[in-house]
Amino acid sequence: MQAKPSPDPKSSMWAWMAHDLRFHRAQRGLTGDAVAEILNCARSSISRLENAEAKLDDRQAAALDRTWRTGGHFSIQLWDAQLGHDPNWHQQHLDIEARSSVIKVFEALVVPGLLQTPEYAHAVIATSGVSNVDRLVEERMSRQAILTRDGPPVLWVMITESVLDWPIGGPAVMRSQLARLLEASELLNVGIRVVPRSAGAHFGVDGSFKIMSGPSGDVAYTESPGGGRLVPSAEEVRSYLLRYDRIGQQALPEDQSRELIERVMEMMK
Repeated sequence: MQAKPSPDPKSSMWAWMAHDLRFHRAQRGLTGDAVAEILNCARSSISRLENAEAKLDDRQAAALDRTWRTGGHFSIQLWDAQLGHDPNWHQQHLDIEARSSVIKVFEALVVPGLLQTPEYAHAVIATSGVSNVDRLVEERMSRQAILTRDGPPVLWVMITESVLDWPIGGPAVMRSQLARLLEASELLNVGIRVVPRSAGAHFGVDGSFKIMSGPSGDVAYTESPGGGRLVPSAEEVRSYLLRYDRIGQQALPEDQSRELIERVMEMMK
């Protein structure tokens, strides 16, 4: 079977890394099996890395630099790639989410996409000014199937009290959305906690994020206008895990969070 052509190294830093991995392997006359031994991974992973369908991690980049004596070439590329915006962030985010066994989310402004109703999602997405709102809403709803599939991921959600009483879409849409949160909180694999307004300043004021854990380890994700950022660096992901735990110290227990959601729902006339 003929190998796929290398991705265009000008398209992104990640594509350049994939291109360079294949180039350096070919220059040394090595097989994929030989590189898999260096990286301590399956042979199939090498094809995915060279096609930019998977990404080198810190340990793998260091192993290549050490074995091939590159002077830190791959580690520096990886560092630079992790700082920048990846044009393929959206699909990569969805792929990682679908494979995750544990998903931890902190949302300061809106209900997380995995728990949104169609009407709420439509109101949120429409504000971005995109033309394909209905298609994006449908895509978001289809993502939610992972919560009720066989072997669903554990979803731990923390939201601020502001998420509950900010009337996105109007009172009727919000009442339906809050009811959806209560319904989801009854699932054995879903936990929802609220950071009350009385907590004041907390470790979540810097913004929303999520941490996805699966077969390839932990990946953090942050979103901003115009794009998102995936964070595969183990050291940086640990900082997000610590931040999640620190936010959790200010959040209400699950039963009190449900009571607060019910009270807000009753006031949403």
